[in-house]
Amino acid sequence: MSDVGLRVDDIPEDGSKGFNHNNEKLFAVKKKGKVFVYKNSCPHVGIALDWEDDKFLDSSKSMIQCANHGALFVIENGNCVSGPCTGRKLTTVAFDIIAGVICPR
Repeated sequence: MSDVGLRVDDIPEDGSKGFNHNNEKLFAVKKKGKVFVYKNSCPHVGIALDWEDDKFLDSSKSMIQCANHGALFVIENGNCVSGPCTGRKLTTVAFDIIAGVICPR
């Protein structure tokens, strides 16, 4: 997990990567060239979504998955569509990309 910012190029296409910003755990997902950034906290019980570093996606790489209870979230908007937090959503993080680096606001 990166502590000094995250370069967009360090996220594989259809992949994810965790990073820290101001002592807060975040993660980014890249899908079809677009980047989505969320707080690394499941809305069900507030725990981190990943059991292994940078593993935030299901096996098909089409959904964000909570490793603890298997909840599934839509990559593009963070909405939970399956699991114990259905109807809730991940906390979106606003960001800019400056010189290829994701900079949360």
